[in-house]
Amino acid sequence: MRAALVKEFGPPSNLVVEEVADLTAGPGEVLIEVAAVSINFPDILVVEGTYQNLPPRPFSPGKEAAGRIVAVGEGVTRLRVGQRVLALVEYGGYAEQITVPEDLVMELPDSMSYEAAAAFGLVYSTAYFGLLRRARMQAGETVLVTGAAGGVGSASVQVAKAWGGRVIALVHSEAKAELARSQGADIVLTSTPDTLRDDLLAATDGRGVDVAMDVLGGDYLTQIIRATAWEGRIIIVGFASGGQNPIKPGHLLVKNISVSGLQSSDYRDRDPVLMRSSMAEMFTLFEQGKLDAVVDTTFPLEKAADALQYVKDRQVKGKVVVTTGRG
Repeated sequence: MRAALVKEFGPPSNLVVEEVADLTAGPGEVLIEVAAVSINFPDILVVEGTYQNLPPRPFSPGKEAAGRIVAVGEGVTRLRVGQRVLALVEYGGYAEQITVPEDLVMELPDSMSYEAAAAFGLVYSTAYFGLLRRARMQAGETVLVTGAAGGVGSASVQVAKAWGGRVIALVHSEAKAELARSQGADIVLTSTPDTLRDDLLAATDGRGVDVAMDVLGGDYLTQIIRATAWEGRIIIVGFASGGQNPIKPGHLLVKNISVSGLQSSDYRDRDPVLMRSSMAEMFTLFEQGKLDAVVDTTFPLEKAADALQYVKDRQVKGKVVVTTGRG
């Protein structure tokens, strides 16, 4: 089989595609013929060697993989050969085959393509756990989503709307604003850190936002805190702006604001049953037309390095997917 491998840490161009030995399902595992895997920003950090959790080299990046089960190991009872599935993993998706513990695999709806499934996995679970579990978002609340034209952002806009939120989307430019509107955002802003606080207060009649899903951090987060409503909840998902500014406790204290971090893969590892049930809930909404994965473009496996660079250049609207031609 072919796999895209990290042999030496460095830029995306360091990723190489080579023939490697076929895999075999071990006890409790399924063997999946991978059709599609999406690019996530942490994959870039993995290739560069700056991510917080790095396996021994060589290895394949890739945090989810969509495809068909071609073999099951001893003790597998829930899944069977031939099923179309999505696997949520830490590494290994950039390959034509992957072995995955049965607990981390879920069956796909018939109407969901492999490309959509790959684009769905990590970002929609992040949106779900961030908004509904960490922030306890309620219908009717005002939700700010930063980076709303990206993978996590576009998923968060859709999840917030599906659960009855009023969404303010923050995007980098007018070129990305239309995507946020098409996902259901009620208000779209292109604010800089210098204008964000005033723009958010103007959009909420001075009250501030109830919930914020923030992928930007830095000066953006500083201003979001200043424009959060009483008992507001801020979920930190990333630091794409490049900064990790200190948080002033006084700003949180005077309005009873809560700030929480989120790494959705921890739910995968600590409570796979909860992860599968949350994904099943969102698959149902997908079938009802209330959620829909946003795929910007696809690359073949042999162009996986180019796909990573495309994401790193931050021109993506939604998700980038790598396909293998299998499945």
